[in-house]
Amino acid sequence: MNMEWPACLNEFEKLLFRLDSPSVAVDNDVCPNTTIVKVDSARKHGILLEAVQVITDLNLSITKAYISSDGRWFMDVFHVTDTNGNKLKDESLISYMEQSLSSIHFMRSCSYEGVTALELTGTDRVGLLSEVFAVLADLNCSVVDAKLWTHNGRIASLIYIKDCVSGCQIEDSHRIRKIESKLRPVLKGDNDIRSAKMSVSMTVTHTERRLHQMMFDDRDYERTPSISSLKDSPEVSVQNWNERGYSVVNVQCKDRPKLLFDAVCTLTDMDYVVFHATVDTQGRRASMEFYIKHSDGSPISSDAERQRVVQCLQAAIQRRASQGVRLELYALDRPCLLADVTRTFRENGLNIARAEISTTGDSACNIFYVTDVEGYTPDTKTIDGVREKIGSSYLKVKELPLIYHQEAERNEAGVGVGGAMLLSLGSIVKKNLYHLGLIRSHS
Repeated sequence: MNMEWPACLNEFEKLLFRLDSPSVAVDNDVCPNTTIVKVDSARKHGILLEAVQVITDLNLSITKAYISSDGRWFMDVFHVTDTNGNKLKDESLISYMEQSLSSIHFMRSCSYEGVTALELTGTDRVGLLSEVFAVLADLNCSVVDAKLWTHNGRIASLIYIKDCVSGCQIEDSHRIRKIESKLRPVLKGDNDIRSAKMSVSMTVTHTERRLHQMMFDDRDYERTPSISSLKDSPEVSVQNWNERGYSVVNVQCKDRPKLLFDAVCTLTDMDYVVFHATVDTQGRRASMEFYIKHSDGSPISSDAERQRVVQCLQAAIQRRASQGVRLELYALDRPCLLADVTRTFRENGLNIARAEISTTGDSACNIFYVTDVEGYTPDTKTIDGVREKIGSSYLKVKELPLIYHQEAERNEAGVGVGGAMLLSLGSIVKKNLYHLGLIRSHS
């Protein structure tokens, strides 16, 4: 990931940006189990999302968070661990995180260069991704990186491609039109004439945020959920605190990586501002509470809007929820690799619920979450048969990733989403200021 100044800035503008840069402090001594990351910044719309994005893009977990906004200033405290639940020890990682958080006002990251981005949305069905990769292989397009999400019978995918022969970005307008003409019928299938969409871009954006936006624009949150997705559905409630002018959003759900990013991304894209928030994880459960307003300072004003916030947050959390069996493919990259692998999935009745495709040099690292045609975990016999056909030494079965926290399992009869939600804002802010290190405890 390359960090660079925007080309339009002169030296004076760079100086002003430095003066306005967030203050970042990383503490490995205060807490025995987590690394404390404090970010103080001038408040602007989206700053919380940018900070959370920096941390989660480094594959770090946020186990607790305290967010408080006072006037024009924003103060965040994150309890951070690595993927194994340990505090951070890698000094180069800590230094890079500090640099990235300090420069989120004015720096941009470029993960991919010289690629063409394909955005696809449509109705999910068994074999769809296999057909997409087959078309791209026939058109001599090499897939450099791709992500696919499915939710409520819909699919959204961002696929980054290059020319298979030259390794260069595909810019020729005639060839791009040919790619579109071949992929559109695949997306539409037999029953998705109106809602299937495809676009081509030379600009690379943050992939996961863009996937959220694509599924939000596709209104996946309004569609009837599958039976399998109803299990462990997030509990979301929204109440107005009229005396203080806030809407209070409470979320109770299973914990998983990037959970806070998904929630904050959705609230930000819906044009809400998070003024205060607390995040806590215990065992495999997560509790998040956000005090929000519209960007114009008004709270949620109707039952319909309140229901829409509930639906959108539930959808955002479920889009990335792990389904089925996680299969990891590590192999030498070659033409038609993805087309061949996904065709084998299709021929054995496996549906791809989520996928993360990446290539580094000549090596391919592909992660698939697969289910049966009804959205349930496939049987062992089917998985073993697929591994045998593809190569058991290349295709590995991995357990669904667990988040390892030091806290004990939450008592199932514990905190609900009702009663105690609307606490005094004074106590919330006081607790946040204590965790921010700005006041002392006198208990």
